[in-house]
Amino acid sequence: KDREIKILLEQSKLLTTIGVYMEAKDILTSIDRKSLSPSLLEFYYTCCRHLYQEASVVWPYRKIMPMAHKELCRAYEDSMALSLDSLSEEFMHMRETQLRDSRKYEEALQMNDRRLATTALGDPLYALVAYNRFQILCALDEKEGLRYLILSAICDVRSAINEQSSLMRLAQLLYKRGDIERANCYANYAWQAAKSYNTRMRSWSSIEPLSIINSGYQNIISQQNNKLRMYIFFITLLVVMLAVSLMYIWRQMKNLKIARKGLQEVNERLFSLNDELETVNRYLQSMNMELSESNKIKEVYIARFFKLCSTYVDRLHSYRKLVNKKLQKKEINELLKMTSPASDLQVTEVQELYANFDAAFLHLFPNFVKSLNDLLLPEEQIVLKEGELLNTELRILALIRLGINKSGQIAELLHYSPTTIYNYRARLREKARTSLGDFEEQVAQIR
Repeated sequence: KDREIKILLEQSKLLTTIGVYMEAKDILTSIDRKSLSPSLLEFYYTCCRHLYQEASVVWPYRKIMPMAHKELCRAYEDSMALSLDSLSEEFMHMRETQLRDSRKYEEALQMNDRRLATTALGDPLYALVAYNRFQILCALDEKEGLRYLILSAICDVRSAINEQSSLMRLAQLLYKRGDIERANCYANYAWQAAKSYNTRMRSWSSIEPLSIINSGYQNIISQQNNKLRMYIFFITLLVVMLAVSLMYIWRQMKNLKIARKGLQEVNERLFSLNDELETVNRYLQSMNMELSESNKIKEVYIARFFKLCSTYVDRLHSYRKLVNKKLQKKEINELLKMTSPASDLQVTEVQELYANFDAAFLHLFPNFVKSLNDLLLPEEQIVLKEGELLNTELRILALIRLGINKSGQIAELLHYSPTTIYNYRARLREKARTSLGDFEEQVAQIR
């Protein structure tokens, strides 16, 4: 009989837990309290208190008799206080609840400390004790209370307890703090656990916070979607702008390529023109040097010419005076002797002409002899005698350097026959290092 009654009491407790209050009340009413043993009587009072405590919590949602159930709950608590052992979990839980409801928080914490000492993290009972401690600390230290609420939720999850009151309460607190994403995650998890446990009261009590949290979460998702659409619009706009920019850059690069090609052609033409201009400049420089040299030669030889003319005018005047004097004295023989073709006068005059020419030419080209020897073979180089400025070969080459190339003109100036001059030139070409035609051209370039 005791076992049958205990099963009925366990059944009523289970029905109360899942929210089937009328059926639980019918079972408890069917039991004769006077016939129960002391141990079953304690359990009976516990089940009755549990029924009216849960009913007092859920009835406000239905607006029916909340105060009556609270009075019955207190009455059964008094009966439990007389029958239960003061060290039992049921008694300490009941006493802690009474102290908390009376706002005796320090005494309630001391009672909770005694309960915590009998359990450890990971024990299903620890989740209930930690949750009760959170309820006490909410009025004293919110941060410390939140810590025990988190521990209670962790213990529920680790113990696979589907009655997730701690996690739902934690979700509500996180929602108030603005951590809506985690609040939504925890609330949905607690709701799924309540649905699988099929507790009516827990399901009803979870609907309101869950709907509030889900509504807030949906608002956040909606805002994020609006932002995402705005970002997509701006990204699309940027992509279009980027595509337009790329097309513009591509066209500009194409135009730049054409411009570079044209510029390269212009540069090539400029390089060609620069080469031609440089060639012309070199030619002009050469012509300027030749003109400068010619001017210098003209200046020197004009000065020499006037000096020689003046000298010969003086000599002619002196010679005329001498002839006149001889004629007055009738010294005919002396005159005939002076004007005889066999006299040394012409030889002297020619030597003096050579000396003047040599001095003038070497004044213009002091390195002529050395530069000329560089053009000749080593064994054929010209060595002058002591006191000699130029010899016949050098005078011929000097006239070539001055631009007089014809043998007849050279022969006339040097008082030689053209054949003699031609032979001299032929021998000089044979002594040269280079070919015959290049030798006289190189002589004409000596500076």
